[in-house]
Amino acid sequence: MRRILLAVVVVCLCHPPRVATQPASLVFSHVNLIDGNGGPVQRDMSVVVSGGRISAIRRAEKASPSPTAQVIDATGKYLIPGLWDMHVHWYDARLLTLFVANGVTGVRQMWGMPLHIGWRDRVAKGELVGPRFAIASAIVDGPNPVWRGSLVVADENSARQAVQRFQRDGYDFVKVYNRLPRDAYFALANEAKLRGLPFAGHVPMAISAAEASDAGQRSIEHLDGILFGASAIGDELRRKNAGVSTGGEASLGIDPARRAARRELREKALATYEPPRAAALFARLAANGTWQCPTLTVLRSIASLDDPAFTSDPRLKYMPRQIRDSWNPATDPRLATKTPADYVQDRRVYSKHLEVVGGMRRAGVKFLAGTDVLNPFAFPGFSLHDELALLVEAGFTPMEALQAATINPALYLGQSKSLGTIETGKTADLVLLDANPLDDIANTKRIAAVVMAGRQWERAALDAMLDQAEKTAAAK
Repeated sequence: MRRILLAVVVVCLCHPPRVATQPASLVFSHVNLIDGNGGPVQRDMSVVVSGGRISAIRRAEKASPSPTAQVIDATGKYLIPGLWDMHVHWYDARLLTLFVANGVTGVRQMWGMPLHIGWRDRVAKGELVGPRFAIASAIVDGPNPVWRGSLVVADENSARQAVQRFQRDGYDFVKVYNRLPRDAYFALANEAKLRGLPFAGHVPMAISAAEASDAGQRSIEHLDGILFGASAIGDELRRKNAGVSTGGEASLGIDPARRAARRELREKALATYEPPRAAALFARLAANGTWQCPTLTVLRSIASLDDPAFTSDPRLKYMPRQIRDSWNPATDPRLATKTPADYVQDRRVYSKHLEVVGGMRRAGVKFLAGTDVLNPFAFPGFSLHDELALLVEAGFTPMEALQAATINPALYLGQSKSLGTIETGKTADLVLLDANPLDDIANTKRIAAVVMAGRQWERAALDAMLDQAEKTAAAK
């Protein structure tokens, strides 16, 4: 992923698309309202937006719109809160419109840079068409990091300094990664708590998932450490897994011997998975309020890269050539040595992860919808809808899946007073759908209009965004 980062950062300096105009007052009349709080559909409602906020919600027959209002006849349509993708890596300002065109009005950027802080400010001012941003620090990893460009932390002192630096620079949270040493991790956790700055990310190999949860890690990405945590020999497997990693995997790759060792460890994790041990771990995560962002989209993708039917996705037309090329496993050092046996095992592990997500959900663990955009076949905007469908496949109700992309992100980010649901006084981030997503979660893709802070893009404008994105991706 980082191999294409420089190119897209340079490309993003081009002129961004213009924002939509904002009417003095916007009224969705006769709309079916799904406010995101978990209740039933409120039918034949009128939702009024003014000054970028929701100013009134009432029964349609009782509404009397202002003569100067722009009235949208939304008969038969469904209004939901704006969607969030809570795990993305994106660096091209020209294609931020792909998020908006798909109803994604907010993202959590998982490797932040100064350019993202600039984007966040410009989006907030209405100068740039793109989603809202919650921004991670640079990856904090240990010696011989997985990714070049990570901030290397080797001891307690440097861990504390990292937290202080990222808070000073305006990042919203600290991103932790695989090779972070044990003492440095706990020092970072302590400093983050003292300063009120969340930390989230992978579970380092030196730490168990239960320890990460107890230490206050705000969220765990990709179900990291969960299978080891539910294994009868989990501590042994985790130590051996740490021994297999030598660092630099993202650029140096994984040689066949280490690939085989990893395959053996995962096989043992599957064979020694104990439901009672898993249940105890899930209860601990729930009690500690440790969120899960499973990114089922990318877990499925990594298990499917040997399937031509999967890799011939028509949405590739929206991705620039350098990104398409980077998604070829033969050119990705992390994937180039994978064998047919690895892909068979990947699919078994993915099926187990679906089972784990369902078990966590029943145990009361809190979830965020995220995709890992920029990793193979995780598309900006589009794949958030894939993630919602996969959550339903794992056992979520359509409402629960929808909440994982609406109210849950708002709660996680501490912004539930202004975002996440459709209520009077809240920011008007809205998506108008042609069909009910509670009947079929795939209906979140049937977008008639998107509103961000009161600015509306109707279907024709969204289609124009997609057309321009396709042209941008095709350009040299």
